[in-house]
Formats: sequence, C-alpha cells, structure tokens
Amino acid sequence: MTAIQDRIRHKLTEALAPLALEIEDQSSRHAGHAGMKGLKPEETHFEVRVVSAAFQGQNRVARQRLIYKLLATELADGVHALALTALTPDEAGKSLS
Repeated sequence: MTAIQDRIRHKLTEALAPLALEIEDQSSRHAGHAGMKGLKPEETHFEVRVVSAAFQGQNRVARQRLIYKLLATELADGVHALALTALTPDEAGKSLS
C-alpha cells in the first residue's frame, strides 16, 4: 500500500464507515500517457469502490462530489485520476446477485 492510498483509506473510513472499501493504485498503467509526460507515475491514478449506508438517498453525482470533497487534499497534491464506484449496501447486494 502507498502513502496516498493509506490516506485515502483513512479519510473514507472515518467519514463514510464503509461496509466495503477497495482501493487500487493503477498509476503504473498510465506511465507514458500524454497527461503524464515528465511526471513519475507514482500514486497518481486510483480506482475506488466503496459501499456505505452514507450514500442512501444520494444520486451518483452527489456521492462522487462527497468523495471528491473528502479527498480534496489528495487531488490537489498529485492524484491525477480517481475512478469511483460508490454504492449503498442494497445496491452492492444487488450487484452480487
């Protein structure tokens, strides 16, 4: 696990009390892409899947905005891309069926 990945996990866990949280550092897959020219592909691209009751009653955009707000420091400090899946426990259960 990386330092930024640890920070992401800590912030989302504290704020959302998730039932499930998966964070994948995909930075190495983006080395050489146009937006990464001259930058090291370290801790820049993450995929996050979070299941939390805190998302109940919120649409997809509101959920993403909440996560972006929680991770504003990380996004300002070098996280270039954040792929999000944010589900309620009911939605997560349905996706497993």
